[in-house]
Amino acid sequence: MSKPIWTPTAQRIDNSRIRHYIDWLQHDKGLKFDHYDALWRWSIDDLEGFWDSIWRYFDVRGHRPGQPVLPLRQMPGARWFEGAQLNYAEQALRWHLNDGQRPAIIARSQTRGEQVISWDELRAQVGAVAAAMRRMGVGPGDRVAAYLPNVPEAAVALLACASIGAVWSSCSPDMGTPSVVDRFSQIAPKLLLAVDGYRYGDKAVDRAEAIEQLRRALPSVQQVVSLPYLYPTQVLPGTVAWPQWMAEPAKLSIEPVEFSHPFWVVYSSGTTGMPKPLVHGQGGVVLEHLKALALHLGLGPDDRYCWFSSTGWVMWNIGISGLLVGSTVVVFDGNPGHPDLGELWRMAGQLQLSALGAGAAFFGHCMKAGVQPSQIEPPHRLRWIGSTGSPLSPEAHDWLAEQLGPETMIASISGGTDVATFFLGPTELLPVHSGRIPCPALGVAARAFDDHGRPVVGQVGELVITEPMPSMPLYFWGEPDGKRYHESYFDIYPGIWRHGDWIEFNAAGESVIFGRSDTTINRQGVRMGTAEIYRAVEVLPEVIDSLVVDLEYLGRESFMPLFVVLAEGERLDAGLIDRINASVRQTCSPRHVPSAIIEAPQIPRTLTGKKMELPVRKLLLGAPPEKVANPDAMANPQSLQFYVDYARRRQS
Repeated sequence: MSKPIWTPTAQRIDNSRIRHYIDWLQHDKGLKFDHYDALWRWSIDDLEGFWDSIWRYFDVRGHRPGQPVLPLRQMPGARWFEGAQLNYAEQALRWHLNDGQRPAIIARSQTRGEQVISWDELRAQVGAVAAAMRRMGVGPGDRVAAYLPNVPEAAVALLACASIGAVWSSCSPDMGTPSVVDRFSQIAPKLLLAVDGYRYGDKAVDRAEAIEQLRRALPSVQQVVSLPYLYPTQVLPGTVAWPQWMAEPAKLSIEPVEFSHPFWVVYSSGTTGMPKPLVHGQGGVVLEHLKALALHLGLGPDDRYCWFSSTGWVMWNIGISGLLVGSTVVVFDGNPGHPDLGELWRMAGQLQLSALGAGAAFFGHCMKAGVQPSQIEPPHRLRWIGSTGSPLSPEAHDWLAEQLGPETMIASISGGTDVATFFLGPTELLPVHSGRIPCPALGVAARAFDDHGRPVVGQVGELVITEPMPSMPLYFWGEPDGKRYHESYFDIYPGIWRHGDWIEFNAAGESVIFGRSDTTINRQGVRMGTAEIYRAVEVLPEVIDSLVVDLEYLGRESFMPLFVVLAEGERLDAGLIDRINASVRQTCSPRHVPSAIIEAPQIPRTLTGKKMELPVRKLLLGAPPEKVANPDAMANPQSLQFYVDYARRRQS
């Protein structure tokens, strides 16, 4: 094996939170672990003992009646900590009570500059917003939808929802209105929080019309609270302005909720139908994020932590959870490439961040643009740099290690919106090798399965999770029978979670993620179902059919072609290409504009009429035609030859 690009020093290991946890286990439970692999194996073999230890080690505030940790150990349907009560907001707001002027949130914005909110101010604002929600009739189980950028108000509202047991859901204002309606309409929100607009670099984006469209499309909404952000002195008609809404001071009051009480709804799109509304419980999120952020990433009360994200990506939720471990959370709203790609690196130095995360695509762009973080002033003091959203290439690993030096751990992680955490990541106990993720996370029984459902090492297989995790979705909102939930994760291997990624483990437990094994479109960490893109494309009268695939695969340039079948007499000229791109940008998001648009004679379909996305994707990644499709199972087998020829041209 090649030399590591990062190796923990003996001092770093001794001072790490995970080392402290191991020592605590020996003292408290009489358990002794000499290396990470032994600790990990115990964490998945003794799930009850492990997750009980997380509750106790982190001194989670709440009530436990002495019931078993995991009375039903199965997937789907595992039951955790029955009868236990707690609240996410209580865990997050318990910090720095005697030092309340320390920063809790630092915000950088290209719309309104910099803000600093202290811990005392954060507690006061959460109390005021929670009281405002109660006055409007929002209570436990009611849904609050947020169409907000990554600003402190979003974090405050999330905590306020948690404190009263309401259910949070957010979408980024750069998402097209139809995509937002597809998501929020499924959960029937009572309250809508929305921004009037924002700046992305030097471009002003007005969202007044989008808010009006959301109001018309969401009849369940009883009140719209607008954030005067782009236009600070104006109030949108028919809305209550945020400053007036939460102007009345109120004492912070936190309601204990059941461990499995719904906390938030996030969305992970399938390839057909509406986006899947995934419901996570408060307790599962608290325990999982404490484990991930403190034990794996080493965050604590003296850290400043930023994960660059929009509110439409689960990494925003994970970023805000830095408050659970007492860290100062730094949020950034704007274009990370404005005025140049050094913007986030400068912020890291100016604010003295100890941890910075972003999508792998961002680091790839920086590397190719010749950005040199080591030369940007003021210098950074990063203990780790985090990457996710897509596989981080070996070249990007090497570039980051060279630029950031031996003190900065390269923390490539892989997980998903589905579980609101990572399956695979780093630990300060193990070295980092270029292009590899060091280990499965504690409590995560991650394996690679071959086509026959057998675990494999040293070859690429399907990423599966063989034991339940407390942050797995409780259910999909509005689905009483669980049918779609089961089909999404358990249809291939009964009782085992299939995640939809290609992965290879080596004998040391390190892994490489090669890309998606299904057809979900994952662009810069934001997933969207192909059905959403088809709606945006096929609404145009010139297009009668379409097919899109994402060729994200480790070691290859990300490429997302869109194949279109045109109406008779139509031509794929520059004007039509622009209209297609504009429709995708406005309906879905700018991230999902295709890399190329190709006219095709037909879209290959199965005998039941389904578009054959996965076979086309495999073809374009180099699989032989006879391995990807059975002509006897196709409605139009002759259509495949066009894609075979296209794949050969791309590979030549």
